[in-house]
Amino acid sequence: QVQLVESGGGLVQAGGSLRLSCAASARTFSGRAVGWFRRAPGKEREFVAAVTWSWSTTYYADSVKGRFTISRDFAKNTVYLQMSSLKPEDTALYYCAAGRLPVQNGTEYDYWGQGTQVTVSS
Repeated sequence: QVQLVESGGGLVQAGGSLRLSCAASARTFSGRAVGWFRRAPGKEREFVAAVTWSWSTTYYADSVKGRFTISRDFAKNTVYLQMSSLKPEDTALYYCAAGRLPVQNGTEYDYWGQGTQVTVSS
């Protein structure tokens, strides 16, 4: 059974940092792209960032470019989302997902985690 497990969320003040983790089996990530998405209360799900597992090519939403960094660790079968200079508008439930391509369309991803909450206070 494919399982993606997110961790690292929490409450942080504006300007602070958090690092989210997405762990899964090597089989789950192999040959796939891994994306981070978020959903704020009352809003649609939003693409945040993606990385290709094999080549480590990265993609970012304009809203997080320069503040967030996505990376992957082969040895730990984990994808990270390092978030810095956090803003209250970054508050959301953050999900990781695995799919064939590192695209912004969430429907293209096959597997999803349960999410981890990030709350940024002003």
